[in-house]
Amino acid sequence: MLVKLTMVDGTLKAVNTKGDTIPFNGRGSAKGYPTLWKNTAQKAFDEGMGFELVGDKWTKLTNKQLDRKEADMQISVDLPKEQIELMSFINTSVDLRPDTMKVSDIKWKYLMRCAMRGKNIMMTGPSGCGKTMAAKSVVSALDRPDFYFNLGATQDPRATLIGNTHFSKETGTCFSEALFVKAIQTENAVILLDEMSRAHPEAHNILMTVLDESQRYLRLDEHEDSPTIKVAKGVTFIATANIGNEYTATRVMDRALVDRFIIVEMDLLNKDEESELLRYMYPNIDQDSLLAIAGIVSDTRTEMLTESPRISTHISTRASVEMAGLVYDGFSIEESATVLIYPQYDNAGGLDSERTFVKQIVQKYIPNSSNTEDLFNVEDSEEPAE
Repeated sequence: MLVKLTMVDGTLKAVNTKGDTIPFNGRGSAKGYPTLWKNTAQKAFDEGMGFELVGDKWTKLTNKQLDRKEADMQISVDLPKEQIELMSFINTSVDLRPDTMKVSDIKWKYLMRCAMRGKNIMMTGPSGCGKTMAAKSVVSALDRPDFYFNLGATQDPRATLIGNTHFSKETGTCFSEALFVKAIQTENAVILLDEMSRAHPEAHNILMTVLDESQRYLRLDEHEDSPTIKVAKGVTFIATANIGNEYTATRVMDRALVDRFIIVEMDLLNKDEESELLRYMYPNIDQDSLLAIAGIVSDTRTEMLTESPRISTHISTRASVEMAGLVYDGFSIEESATVLIYPQYDNAGGLDSERTFVKQIVQKYIPNSSNTEDLFNVEDSEEPAE
């Protein structure tokens, strides 16, 4: 029950959404209302607030919150039952998000809404930021049939998406459908198209009609009769893509293809989120080591945001998790960085190289470093020479 406070002819009144007046100081107990004290109501009125009855207690809400809740109640009255259930599922879907999935509430709810509506979703973001994990988390949360296709690993898109024609002496020519054909005919399936930006251009062409909301079909032109297969009801496609000059093995995707997707950009984790994720995955590693790894990763990301970054890429979450795994297996922070992090950075240029700069970052987080080389520190390296 929602109750607004109004002043009528100098008298304070509490009125619910049905227009009933709620008596003060216990006089409404006969109607089943808990006591609403007038002094409490007067103070709430002065603060621009009202009340919501939660259980057997009055909870204060601002008038804006009351208006919003009242509007939501009115909408709920006018909406079909299925729509109300969908909205309720979306709003509570954050409870289905895995602890390892560090994505904001709004983006998670948006993902779930798009999946429930059968939209095509494209997850974009830097390599190793959790795009594929997010897509698989959506599949797990929805508990639907799922199919996985790594488009970046195939050089024969027709065989992967349509099928193959075979010939044998006994049966002659026959056509074998690809698993993708079965996938698109499975109602409410979630189909993961991994590494879309690395796919062969022919894969993009084949998928054009499949992903188009007004068409949604696949033509089996390798088949003798060239049948047309309609995409089943409720099928959702989730693609992952790396977009940017950094990813040289990727292909530029046609704008018409990209427009067939809802774009969801994965954010990089901040230092606290990175540390929290590592602590969840490796609870037995000491806190200082996990904070050191998160700090190293965060510093590379901060550097990439500067106007003239001294490195060409940041350390990914995938790499930070692997680094924590090395520490768990007995490697030191310095040893882990040596075998895992440094090889990612160019060593050309001596003290001015990317690798030296990253070593400077790592040295900040190694207590009592035994490194005899004067690598300075990040702050010192930024000071101009006299």
